[in-house]
Amino acid sequence: MKYYQNKLVLLDDTIAAIATPPGSGAVSVIRVSGINAIQITDKIFVGKKNKKLILQKPYSIHFGTINDKQAIIDEVLVSIFKAPRSYTGEDSIEISCHGSTYIQEKILNLLIQNGARTANPGEFTQRAFLNGKLDLSQAEAVADLIASESEASHKIALQQMRGGFTSDLKNLRAELLNFISLVELELDFSEEDVEFADRKKLKQLIKNINQKISELLHSFNLGNVIKKGIPVAIVGEPNAGKSTLLNVLLNEDKAIVSDIAGTTRDAVEDTISLNGILFRFIDTAGIRHTENTLEKLGIQRTMQKINNAEIILYISDVNDVNACKKIEELKKNKPDKKFIHIINKIDKEEHPSAIKINTCNSVITVKISAKNKQNISELLETLLKSVIYKTASLSDTIITNIRHFELLNKSQESIKRVQNGLNQGITVEFLAQDIREVLNFIGEITGEYTSDEVLRNIFANFCIGK
Repeated sequence: MKYYQNKLVLLDDTIAAIATPPGSGAVSVIRVSGINAIQITDKIFVGKKNKKLILQKPYSIHFGTINDKQAIIDEVLVSIFKAPRSYTGEDSIEISCHGSTYIQEKILNLLIQNGARTANPGEFTQRAFLNGKLDLSQAEAVADLIASESEASHKIALQQMRGGFTSDLKNLRAELLNFISLVELELDFSEEDVEFADRKKLKQLIKNINQKISELLHSFNLGNVIKKGIPVAIVGEPNAGKSTLLNVLLNEDKAIVSDIAGTTRDAVEDTISLNGILFRFIDTAGIRHTENTLEKLGIQRTMQKINNAEIILYISDVNDVNACKKIEELKKNKPDKKFIHIINKIDKEEHPSAIKINTCNSVITVKISAKNKQNISELLETLLKSVIYKTASLSDTIITNIRHFELLNKSQESIKRVQNGLNQGITVEFLAQDIREVLNFIGEITGEYTSDEVLRNIFANFCIGK
């Protein structure tokens, strides 16, 4: 058992779960963690010369069998981890068995029959947090690491799991905690009219914290886009080749292709990874005036996708002389969007290089034939260049978690109140209250200060076995 936030946390039971994805496979891993993890496993494991696991050296692997009384269930490898040098900080066991669903469930049931209980989602990582092996933001990064679908999102999650931005926040919070102690000491000597906390140094510290938080808040948009995939909307008039281009980019027949105008009525989405960056392509309904109710709804959704996209691929027929005008119309009130003009169907001409095309002055133009997969590599290079200025900053600290973003926003609001209070010379009581708010919000990010409800919500989203 352990005291956490002045509450007694019961860690004197032992949990077990299948750590590998559901279904059959070559190998599966079953994790056991808790005060009796080794003893419980000993009840069902028979190793070489019948030597008990409890007598073996920590951080060693042992071959043997899992037995249900006299019946052999499987030949396995058992890894031993001793507290506190384990993932959870507790005695832990990992059983590597064959990937049969029957074998996995049988071993898990045997562990439960002998004193373990089924782990809740994320309970192994929750125990690692409670035992001080990870702070809360690092624990959340574990879930992001598991869910990462690209090199960029993997890099961000790994950086945060190793401490990321919280190490800086912890240092600044520790300094601020020292100041609040001095400020509150002044309350005890209020009649003496003395200052223990140097107001100039406090102002500088608050300024440094505000600057750090501003940088983190600014990084959220990029982090969120990289985590979920950079949204790229493919737009244009009907029959321009939007669906054909999507199928070429995805290398599969994802969208229906037809000579009939208005075939696409709803957005079709899928993702691909280019040079470690995840792109989420969205094929949309063709933009035109129509009386068809369903097609109108599709066009409305197209405009929504344009608003949500980071990059707009406007595709036009090679003979469309008004494409630039249409792009300029779309660009109005969308200065933050990156537009790329794709001129399609250059294969329609006998000599494609001789085609006279009016390229738009304000956007990059790429000439392709989606049907013949011509110049697709050039299009992909252009697409990557359009985001390279953003991803170049991946070495910097980037936040991707909405909980962190909201708490940093609240921290900054409290910081502004502290700055205003220092400038106006407010009383010590109110100054201390505002500083406490900053400390609490920052502490909620790292888990130094948080509620049981927040913990339950965070770890409920983890997979079982992690």
